[in-house]
Amino acid sequence: MAFFLETLLGGLMAGMLYSLVALGFVLIFKASGVFNFAQGAMVLFAALAMARFSEWLPQWLGFDNLLLANVLAFLIAGILMFGIAWLVERLVLRHLVNQDGATLLMATLGITYFIDGLGQSLFGSDIYQINIGMPKEPVFLLDSVFEGGLMVNLEDVYAAIIAASLVILLTIFFNKTITGRALRAVADDHQAAQSVGIPLNHIWVVVWCVAGLVALVAGMIWGSKMGVQFSLSTVALRALPVIILGGLTSVPGAIIGGLIIGVGEKLSEVFLGGYVGGGIEIWFAYMLALVVLMFRPQGLFGEKIIDRV
Repeated sequence: MAFFLETLLGGLMAGMLYSLVALGFVLIFKASGVFNFAQGAMVLFAALAMARFSEWLPQWLGFDNLLLANVLAFLIAGILMFGIAWLVERLVLRHLVNQDGATLLMATLGITYFIDGLGQSLFGSDIYQINIGMPKEPVFLLDSVFEGGLMVNLEDVYAAIIAASLVILLTIFFNKTITGRALRAVADDHQAAQSVGIPLNHIWVVVWCVAGLVALVAGMIWGSKMGVQFSLSTVALRALPVIILGGLTSVPGAIIGGLIIGVGEKLSEVFLGGYVGGGIEIWFAYMLALVVLMFRPQGLFGEKIIDRV
């Protein structure tokens, strides 16, 4: 039982990180109808900025305080992500209003390569570390209940708490603020939102800024766990089954889908890996997404599209 609970907790912790990346896809798609393939590149760029500025700032300003360096690096990286969001809307999206989905998709692919190249030019292409002070050593809990205790990775717990806190803040933002309600209105109908005076371009900047903040937090956590390297941009591929399962238009779906995928990966690797061979953790999520596409293409929480002729 202890081993099962350890595996379950590990899956939930990983699922929260998947949800965080998937959330960036959902936010942009809901507000603009754009499937943002650049989300992975945004995560990488944000993580690179965080890692490099936390290294450079103590040298430039002459102090030796890890917390201060991380806070300043986070703020600078956040400003950079907001700048990218503004440029994307100003130079790309503004000129592609009411274009086909394929055109917008190709635009985000171009943005992906641009951000990848910009990150490499500004910050280098080595492997960097982000040290935000999260403990690396596991702890053992419930010694009196389970023999040997229940092993919990504190780094995963801290990462899950950060991810869950951001999700809660975004939920409050979307449901309780005027800008959040405007975002939801734009998501429902672009033309209707414009007809009541909601500025579409302004909303797109806001939603890309929010997606940039999500990418920064995701990049900070993934960079702390695995190091910052250019393969980090492929983390977006791990989020694709999550949004297929939860639904591309549903914020709760991104969260629940991430948890299901995270738990499913860990449990399948532990309990099914011996029967089907190793590596099931890599392809389990995609097989689950394929099954969902066969029976419920819009996802578990997505909106069903009905075309009337």
